[in-house]
Amino acid sequence: QLQASGGGLVEAGGSLRLSCVASGRTSSNYYMGWFRQAPGKEREYVAGINWRSGNTFYADSVEGRFTISRDNSKNTVDLQMNSLKPEDTAVYYCAAREFGGSVLARGNYDYWGQGTLVTVSS
Repeated sequence: QLQASGGGLVEAGGSLRLSCVASGRTSSNYYMGWFRQAPGKEREYVAGINWRSGNTFYADSVEGRFTISRDNSKNTVDLQMNSLKPEDTAVYYCAAREFGGSVLARGNYDYWGQGTLVTVSS
């Protein structure tokens, strides 16, 4: 089970930190991803981290502004979002991929959190 939190309203240029807590059955084989879905748009990949190695991969649109990290002892994955832009406004979801496949494809993720809304005002 995944639980996302930390969304809110922020002005452009500001920062927010999202957190995702994994409970119940977890695995060090997970790849943890953050996706987002803006109104009227497809859900898109934002950032991800390999739970075991800590390797990360970012979408071009957030590279250099967002940082994903994990805390294995707490089973949490955080997304630090800096220099936020109005186009970052979306519902953000954390997800876990257990069985492989492209990390960019939401269909390859096996578990999803409920989503948290991020609104960036101009």
